[in-house]
Amino acid sequence: MNVFHVFEERVKSALAALGEAGVLPQGLDFKAVTVEPPRDPSHGDLATNAALVLSKPAGKPPRVIAEALAEQLRADADVEKVDVAGPGFINLKLKPAYWTAQVAQIWKAGEAYGRSSVGQNQPINVEYVSANPTGPMHVGHCRGAVVGDALANLLQWAGYNVTKEYYINDAGGQVDTLARSAHLRYQQAAGRDIGEIPEGFYPGDYLVPVGQMLFEKYGEQYLDAPEAEWLQLFKKEATDQMMAMIREDLALLGIHHDVFYSERALHEDGSIAKTLADMEQAGLVYEGVLEKPKGEAADDWEPRPQTLFRASDFGDDSDRALKKSNGAWTYFAADIAYHKTKVDRGFTQLIDIWGADHGGYVKRMQAAVKAVSEGRVPLDVKLCQMVRLFKNGEPYKMSKRAGSFVTLADVVREVGKDVVRFMMLTRRSDAQLDFDFAKVVEQSRENPVFYVQYAHARIRSVMRKAVDAGLSVEGLDAIPAEQLERLSAPEEAALIQLACQWPRQVEAAAQAHEPHRVAFYLYDLAAAFHGLWNRGNDDPSLRFIVEDAELSRARLALIGAVAQVIRNGLAIMGVEPVEEMH
Repeated sequence: MNVFHVFEERVKSALAALGEAGVLPQGLDFKAVTVEPPRDPSHGDLATNAALVLSKPAGKPPRVIAEALAEQLRADADVEKVDVAGPGFINLKLKPAYWTAQVAQIWKAGEAYGRSSVGQNQPINVEYVSANPTGPMHVGHCRGAVVGDALANLLQWAGYNVTKEYYINDAGGQVDTLARSAHLRYQQAAGRDIGEIPEGFYPGDYLVPVGQMLFEKYGEQYLDAPEAEWLQLFKKEATDQMMAMIREDLALLGIHHDVFYSERALHEDGSIAKTLADMEQAGLVYEGVLEKPKGEAADDWEPRPQTLFRASDFGDDSDRALKKSNGAWTYFAADIAYHKTKVDRGFTQLIDIWGADHGGYVKRMQAAVKAVSEGRVPLDVKLCQMVRLFKNGEPYKMSKRAGSFVTLADVVREVGKDVVRFMMLTRRSDAQLDFDFAKVVEQSRENPVFYVQYAHARIRSVMRKAVDAGLSVEGLDAIPAEQLERLSAPEEAALIQLACQWPRQVEAAAQAHEPHRVAFYLYDLAAAFHGLWNRGNDDPSLRFIVEDAELSRARLALIGAVAQVIRNGLAIMGVEPVEEMH
């Protein structure tokens, strides 16, 4: 149950009553009316902007509307106090019994607490990772992988119909290089001395087993054959092997995509040509000469007539080339065709997770999606800044099994999936993240992974101690309301109210496409729980297990509800909750 939704409906009902009474015009649109926590908790438990947003359409001063609405809300049996503040904000303080009753609601909802229908089952595509299939995943891919996966989980929790997608870049020159590098390893598997790996080839040892597989499968057939005979075949074989390796790497992080979409397929089935022909017919493409770009790299600029997309009509800084000088499609043309397939597949929102080095590509891609979807489908691109590796504050150089880079698998093996996933969400994705191998396993408040997991483990420990003390932990989901009302300490009330913010946090984070908000919230919830634990150390009457069995069970119900919220948050992040700390 979402307390803020409940009171939003009650506020709207009160406004409708004012309309029927002639205090407000009837038929007002209440869509902009919200109920949120006040900025200053001392002002109350909830605040509504109703009077401010309705003042203009109602033709009345906000204070007049606010006073009338406050009078209506004072009649609500769950409301203790209503104040009108400033220009017309209304602050509500709810009766303690209303809040304590929410503990039972959290238990009742259990694993579903915080799930929402705000997404209305809208189909939404989240494309993330999409690393070139030329080698194992490296640590640079790790952050986008976790951010994309957690965002997809978050959107599912908020009621969207989510497809997790990976775009395989298997049509560019890098795949030709992969095939040639694999052919070199194929020769090596046949017993030939290949010497130093030539400049421009992929040098990693991860291609050795690919060469062995090719030799076992094809024998000496392609050892001395001209490139034209084996290039396409080796491209497919090597790409398939790389994608199998990438899937294994992602599985180490608990990541499984629903769809793997091949760029090569777009070229082979004519999708690019068809998309561009449709765009031409719609007047979105023309032949022209681009002006030399100002202040940006002009490497791909040529003073010649080109096939151009009218990107500047859709918010981009300039129009964009769709064909290279040799007549081949540009990468951008393929990317337009690919995103057009997403529109054609019925998605009403698209989200792409990219590395920050692709920031200059965002506007043109958004322009293209706007054009091919006739403005119906928004594309949100989340940029992920790089991850820097440290150990005890010093830059950390791990041994690089893959050649020139640290693999994702190396990092996961060192500290575990859950630590990696949690840490990747402890900052906004567009802020640089420092990953310190010593700090992420440190048992301190400064380590958010430990701090949140420790809260859950402590609660599970209290439950075990309660059983040892002869207290029943059965039926905590059905404690009578008057027993829960004994949770009267200010710290207990604050913890309940914070736990009740969880459904609102899910919706807000999902609508902002910001999964890091979940990690931030869990840290705050853990801090409130640890604070209550510490108060019990100072004041024995506030301990969870006291001589009064009824009060003990009420407190066990409270912390059990907090543990449920932590588990639900960790589920979105793709992290397993810890039962006990070692």
